[in-house]
Amino acid sequence: MSASNLLPDSLLLNGREFRYQDIQQYPANSPTDLNGYEARVLDFCRQWLNGAQEFGLRTSGSTGKPQLVQMKRRQLEASARRTGDYFDLGPGDRMLVCLNCEFVGGIMMLVRAFERNMHLTIVEPQADPMVLVPAATFDFASFVPLQLREVLANGHGPRLNRMKAILVGGASVEKSLEKEVQKLKVPVYLTYGMTETASHIALRRLNGPTVSPYYQVLPGIHVGQDDRGCLTVRADVTNDQLITTNDRVNLQPENHSFEWLGRADFVINSGGVKVQAEKVELVLEVALTELGLSRRAFVAGRPDSRLGEQVTAVVEGAPLSSHQQQLLLALLTERLEKYERPREFLYVPQFRTTASGKLDRLSTLRGQGTAPHSHQR
Repeated sequence: MSASNLLPDSLLLNGREFRYQDIQQYPANSPTDLNGYEARVLDFCRQWLNGAQEFGLRTSGSTGKPQLVQMKRRQLEASARRTGDYFDLGPGDRMLVCLNCEFVGGIMMLVRAFERNMHLTIVEPQADPMVLVPAATFDFASFVPLQLREVLANGHGPRLNRMKAILVGGASVEKSLEKEVQKLKVPVYLTYGMTETASHIALRRLNGPTVSPYYQVLPGIHVGQDDRGCLTVRADVTNDQLITTNDRVNLQPENHSFEWLGRADFVINSGGVKVQAEKVELVLEVALTELGLSRRAFVAGRPDSRLGEQVTAVVEGAPLSSHQQQLLLALLTERLEKYERPREFLYVPQFRTTASGKLDRLSTLRGQGTAPHSHQR
């Protein structure tokens, strides 16, 4: 069958077929029982299929107040082309879109499918999107870590292994999930990017023979560092404007790869010592996993009259028992420097998230859910 015979003229959205020619006339000829999410997805598709040249994309709000970023069509096309070339995506391939299509991760999945003439199946985001399409097979998909964890826990690994590649992004991947990913044969890549770069500009392989701690910068993307050691990006996806991030990186000499160290605004100044919160979070996560405690946690700086800021661990769920707390503190004392060790533990029944599913640290800390149980060192 020739590629021209494979070109799709419709998409599936929450199990219903919508023909492109009807979408172009949206909302005319559309079902009257669409929910709000379906309506917003179809409206973006209408704009794209009708050749709109500019789009307003919302940032996730995970590190600050959500903003509207104006992006030109050619920026989104350039990003889609680069990903399509990298993964050899083309006519007839089948894409599952289960990210929130109101943010750049989901939007760019739609654009990739349109630009590469792929068959498009869209489902509303949920923890395990594979249960919504039990009989379907796909060539390409992107998940947030929570979704990938659920998909694997529910035994969908064999279905994933039929794909060309899988992207995972939107949040950090915990070590326990990285361990589960090693069981997959399909290549799994952690993405680095943001709304202002029209999704990812670098990829880190999480499994297989080329697994690496470094993000590989995609062809045509020019990166550098500012005087803080934070990554800068310039490319067609930024409309050739220099984007300066708040991400501290270890940039390799050839400027084609980098190690992500953490956000500059997540540095805690404790007694004059600068502590990178993400480093402490990683050690904390590994320690919790080793103790058999399946908990989400993050680290923040809290005001302290003597130190300026004290390193504080915020743990989801009920407070640990005294014995568990002692075991955890012993591991942290062994693996962290004096000023890196959390001086206080706060317990929150449930972490708050942004609309795109990312952890909202500030809202979690400000929320009334913070338990009075805390361990002061």
